[in-house]
Amino acid sequence: MRIVSVTHHGMGRADDGTLVPRTLPEEEIELLPNGTARILAPSPRRVAAPCRHFKSCGGCTMQHADEAFVAAWKTGIVARALEGQGITAEIAGIETSPPLSRRRARLSGRRTKSGAMVGFHARASDALVAVPDCKLLTPTLTALLPALEDLTLLAASRKSEIGLTVTDSRAGPDILIETDKPLTPALTLDLARLAETHGIVRLVWNSDPVVTRLPPAQRFGRAHVVPPPGAFLQATAHGERTLLSHVLKAMDKATRIVDLFAGCGTFTLPLAERAEVHAVEGEAGMLAALDKGWRGAPGLRRVTTETRDLFRRPLLPDDLRHYDAAVIDPPRAGAEAQVAELAAARLPLVAMVSCNPITFARDARTLLAAGYHLDPITVVDQFRWSTHVELVSRFTLS
Repeated sequence: MRIVSVTHHGMGRADDGTLVPRTLPEEEIELLPNGTARILAPSPRRVAAPCRHFKSCGGCTMQHADEAFVAAWKTGIVARALEGQGITAEIAGIETSPPLSRRRARLSGRRTKSGAMVGFHARASDALVAVPDCKLLTPTLTALLPALEDLTLLAASRKSEIGLTVTDSRAGPDILIETDKPLTPALTLDLARLAETHGIVRLVWNSDPVVTRLPPAQRFGRAHVVPPPGAFLQATAHGERTLLSHVLKAMDKATRIVDLFAGCGTFTLPLAERAEVHAVEGEAGMLAALDKGWRGAPGLRRVTTETRDLFRRPLLPDDLRHYDAAVIDPPRAGAEAQVAELAAARLPLVAMVSCNPITFARDARTLLAAGYHLDPITVVDQFRWSTHVELVSRFTLS
């Protein structure tokens, strides 16, 4: 077969339509019975995967391609999403986070006959793959893997798998355990000893805090914020800085800003260094963390918060008339209802951050139809070697 393209899921598409993983355009391949490919004529863009776990682990999809190819492929995903909505826009470039920079990840743990295994799942499989030499995670999280194995021995039952959301905070590792095993007083003592031994600053069992040795704070501008266990956080510090720099530039002249889907204050708190901000978010715990961080930070302008489900109850034009700009960073589903109200309110400036080019393009079409102009788009690749794509841009009224 000959590979003619790569889909947005990272699968090579052969000339007969067959989808083959880990292949690149212009390659001639032989398809093997197990669904993998023997490369007969490799692409000049093919490289040796930097991680020895690549062939078995499902955490990465595109380590077999050089950086220039991946960058062009990801910007192409954005361009095609826009074209699907009839939008022609300039893509200013792509910013890619370096290896060993992923500060938050959800791993899985499972007990084995000889001990425990912690890692990512294989592609499209329940099989678990240990990743001691992962090229994504920060060195702090990689060094934590033996501790996570010890934790798995305590937290997992014989047949069940546990979830381990690990975050590299300023004080040290922060861990949320998701398990069906009940928490007992004896287990609580064992977990406390384990946290002390391995320098874990917070350990949460489902929704029950077990250990908090130090506050697992993240810094947003001048503010120090302790997110709720498992709360959303930009995947890399590099990606967060990149998105924030574009949002700050977009809001340069704004004095009253509404931050929609504000989370724990990634954008709210740095923006409050120069403007008043109203932060709206559906999760009350994240807003409580944001508010506490604001109150403890010096020299910030006024920040107000509102717990509100923006999918079911978007802010209406009468609510939005108090602001001269909006920042919106919705989840993958986008923000169709809220963007329609933004368009009706005709705020002069809207900065949009998105983790889904398809829903971004749909929502962008609504603003463009209302007379907005779309500035050049910057693609942000926090999830290196994966199929995930993020982007940021600004809309201004023509």
